[in-house]
Amino acid sequence: MRRNILITGASSGLGEGMAREFAARGRNLALCARRTDRLEALRTELLSKHPGIQVSVRELDVNEHERVFEVFEAFAQDLGGLDRIIINAGIGVGKRIGTGHFATNAKTAQTNFVAAVAQCEAAVGILRKQGHGHLVTISSMSAMRGLPRHLTVYAATKAGLATLTEGIRAELLGTPIKVSTIYPGYIHTELNAGAKNLPFAVDSERGSRALVKAIEKEPVSAYVPGWPWGVVGFLLRNLPLKLVAKMS
Repeated sequence: MRRNILITGASSGLGEGMAREFAARGRNLALCARRTDRLEALRTELLSKHPGIQVSVRELDVNEHERVFEVFEAFAQDLGGLDRIIINAGIGVGKRIGTGHFATNAKTAQTNFVAAVAQCEAAVGILRKQGHGHLVTISSMSAMRGLPRHLTVYAATKAGLATLTEGIRAELLGTPIKVSTIYPGYIHTELNAGAKNLPFAVDSERGSRALVKAIEKEPVSAYVPGWPWGVVGFLLRNLPLKLVAKMS
């Protein structure tokens, strides 16, 4: 059993939801995000409901790359090792390419991909040193194809994260370190609170439960929830781009 679990971006959304689900399963947690007030509130809640677990929290802006390494190492010291590290932190802001919003798109690229490289570097370094563990990255169904409008850069970063994760898995084949890429479909969180027309969307609690269930199986990759997103993933990868653009 993966006893000690680190989750980035744990102050809200899927990170917060996964923390609650893993706590209910009796796991020790290392939780980091920028908003420490929310982390502390979550820690108090989890320890009240599940007094047998340990919950360590630290402030972390994943774009502060040196700090990523410091925080991950500190968590490993807190819990006596890390059995699973979930790279979840990210943002969903984006603008149409070529409309004068480079700074916004660059921030998304930096946070969702470059910062993910830093997190993966720190995580795999710890897992290599331990000689075991499970690395999980939270990609997106948007990674299946290039998408138009405000999704263009976001989709590209999530595709890049998925490819990065596969490369890490290729590097670690035959070792005791497992690597998984998770592709969530639409799950209602603060990240998409203002979005309209989210097909097949599920609430945060159901979505987080499905994420944790998939992660516990330690797959190479998983669509979450499996139905209907497994089918949607096949369609996104194989339909003509014109139809994909209309669907998105």
